[in-house]
Amino acid sequence: METCHLRQATPTRQWARLLSPRNFAMNANVTLLALCQGLLMTSIGLTLSTSALVGNALAPQAGLATLPLAGQYLATLLALFPAARLMARYGRRPVFVGGALLGLLGVGLAGLAIWLGSFALFAVAALLIGVHNGTGQYFRFAAADAVTPAQRSQAISLVLTGGILAAFAGPALARWTRDSLGQPFLASFLALLAVTALGAWLASRLHIAAPAVAHHAEAPRPLALLLRQPRLLLALAGGVVGYAIMNLLMAATPLAMASQHCDFASTAGVIQWHLVAMFAPSLFAGRLVQRLGAPGVMGLGALLNLGAVAAGLSGMAVAHFQTALVLLGVGWNFLYVGATSLLTECYRPAEQARIQALNDSLIFIAVTLSTLAVAPLLQHLGWARLNLLAALPVLCLLLALLPAFALPRRLLRRLGGALGFRYGSAG
Repeated sequence: METCHLRQATPTRQWARLLSPRNFAMNANVTLLALCQGLLMTSIGLTLSTSALVGNALAPQAGLATLPLAGQYLATLLALFPAARLMARYGRRPVFVGGALLGLLGVGLAGLAIWLGSFALFAVAALLIGVHNGTGQYFRFAAADAVTPAQRSQAISLVLTGGILAAFAGPALARWTRDSLGQPFLASFLALLAVTALGAWLASRLHIAAPAVAHHAEAPRPLALLLRQPRLLLALAGGVVGYAIMNLLMAATPLAMASQHCDFASTAGVIQWHLVAMFAPSLFAGRLVQRLGAPGVMGLGALLNLGAVAAGLSGMAVAHFQTALVLLGVGWNFLYVGATSLLTECYRPAEQARIQALNDSLIFIAVTLSTLAVAPLLQHLGWARLNLLAALPVLCLLLALLPAFALPRRLLRRLGGALGFRYGSAG
């Protein structure tokens, strides 16, 4: 008969071992990458919350209001493959710095566009900001490269904790600067000049060598052969579904709240705690991956996404929106960390750049399409049916993950271990 023996969990010691110079010589790089991630997400959070409003004020037609934001996502998508190739040839640091400098130019042009009242210039600025966002998608992969395979899930998770900074800094920056210079959000984009410049400086302090291809290294396999791996397909699907559904429901929430006459402060609060929920679980998600396995953590993320849909269907009060987006944020984190960790197990060093770029390209194709679809879907389906539609791909992903769970009893035992319990036979 099995009994449960309690053993005190020590996540602090786990992180201390990860970050110690003895066991984690590249801790400075991972810390810098986490800070870069936080600054990038601060910029993304502010542009997400303001671009549609600025676009609506500048656009010649109301239907074009989200065009700059969609262009930003498209630029991110188009930057992924070139960025991966440049990193494979020259290393991570020059590409991260170059991307940040393009972002610096972009936010400067965005401020100028607001001052001049130029919609076209604002759209061009969004493209440059999108390129910066595209290079920043490789922060987590750079962290994985900087550590041993056993430490990858924790390094990826630690880099994503930088988003906790953005959850508070982005909305606060928007509130403090919204009307500081008279024209709405002009000061917000000028403030991003300092944020982006700091990100460029931090990226310049990285010391990650360009990958050296050994003569005895295995040759890269054809992409068609790589895509026959079930685990690779599962990793790709997890990233795409998690990001697309999160973006769809997050972008629809302010519009749905506006239809219920919720004030701006309530909407900003809902989005802020959604961002906290997206990144705070990164403090322990890496440890969960080590205990449950990447597919298990992805399954938990899918279940939390279904919980978000259920909360969205239960009502349209501020509390319902808040609950739904908190669950959605945690679910996204588990899917993203789990899928990224699983992805790093599915390629050889010579295949790294191509698979990482393919993964993020698929994600941003889905994000771009979901962004364009938000307004028409919400208009024609309404909030409740939009949630039901969002549940369908999550259910499909969950069904695909079920074989990876092994026996339910085994999954429960792993979950108990992750929470600090150890199971063993009675003596």
